[in-house]
Amino acid sequence: MALDTNSAIAPYDAPEKDLYEIGEIPPMGYVPEKMYAWAIRRERHGEPEQAMLQEVVDVPRPDSHEVLVLVMAAGVNYNGVWAGLGIPLSPFDVHGAPFHIAGSDASGIVWAVGDKVKNWKVGDEVVIHCNQDDGDDEHCNGGDPMFSDSQRIWGYETPDGSFAQFTCVQAQQLMPRPKHLTWEESACYTLTLATAYRMLFGHHPHELKPGQNVLVWGASGGLGSYAIQLINTAGANAIGVISEEDKRDFVMSLGAKGVINRKDFKCWGQLPTVNTPEYKEWFNEVRKFGKAIWEITGKGVNVDMVFEHPGEATFPVSTFVCKKGGMVVICAGTTGYNLTMDARYVWMHQKRIQGSHFAHLRQAASANRLMVERRLDPCMSEVFPWAEIPQAHTKMRKNEHLPGNMSVLVQAPRTGLRTLEEALEAK
Repeated sequence: MALDTNSAIAPYDAPEKDLYEIGEIPPMGYVPEKMYAWAIRRERHGEPEQAMLQEVVDVPRPDSHEVLVLVMAAGVNYNGVWAGLGIPLSPFDVHGAPFHIAGSDASGIVWAVGDKVKNWKVGDEVVIHCNQDDGDDEHCNGGDPMFSDSQRIWGYETPDGSFAQFTCVQAQQLMPRPKHLTWEESACYTLTLATAYRMLFGHHPHELKPGQNVLVWGASGGLGSYAIQLINTAGANAIGVISEEDKRDFVMSLGAKGVINRKDFKCWGQLPTVNTPEYKEWFNEVRKFGKAIWEITGKGVNVDMVFEHPGEATFPVSTFVCKKGGMVVICAGTTGYNLTMDARYVWMHQKRIQGSHFAHLRQAASANRLMVERRLDPCMSEVFPWAEIPQAHTKMRKNEHLPGNMSVLVQAPRTGLRTLEEALEAK
């Protein structure tokens, strides 16, 4: 492994040990034998506080093109919930390892590099995007790496995520950390921001354009908060959908043109059978919802794009309110996967249904650059200590979290720190 280090970091004294306590920083570049991690095992699949238990495991060693990162903070997202539940698939059916460490977002410090890594050195401060691939097929060389058969999500389809003191990732997953943000702010945004970026800008010819209108479900959440900001930054108009009235001001503050409370309507869930009284009742409610959109966009102006991720509860409405030739782009199904729609309004109005899954490096880097340049806010709402990682996922699972994004501290000893030196002084 290469020995080059970041000379900008002042030398500090620390003992060499086989295992360090949470928040205890080893000597720069020293890799211990063991580490603490929140591990999931197949026999524990279930709710987060059942599935995730703290264990002592081996520290992974980077291969020639890999990097070992000391995790300072990690982001909380639904990947951890799904990994714990084993739904929609068990991560053990993908990677086959004996245990799984969830976590698909992190900020940290490069701690060791493989001998063929050229762009990063020990001591570099980074954030990590979660897409991995083998890099040796046509999709990874001139195409879209997200279409590669080798594409996988770190921390969900790999066994070594960010809820551990160290994580091993491909060198191409690293991006510069925004130095104006704290460790915890840096850790909370990459997965949801890059996912939102690809949804809005990654599906030609339906890339978001200035002046267009976009309906954003879950506008106060992690995905939605970045979608609103990206849409506003691009000169387009975001119409945010919320479920609680106390989230309205937050969504408007992000730059939304208008906000709709979905609880004012009764058209959620799977589509009723067409041409039944139930369908007629549903259809009338959907038209009311559409008119609420028109109050923001103008009479008769349907949205160019629908930013979908709830799935089962909202998909029938999404396919109706999207304009002719517009696109419904979906990246998740947090309310269920059995999607229904009235296909007449899709084929006759030539609407596009587009699946979207995270982002490749160029898209993630473009999104990250907006954060580095301070064009976006990370919208971090809550920070949890290391010991409460399962509880943070339970809060997300029950939809009890505050608007925005959640982080957890790993090696950062407290909130508000922006450098390794500050972390060392805080101990």
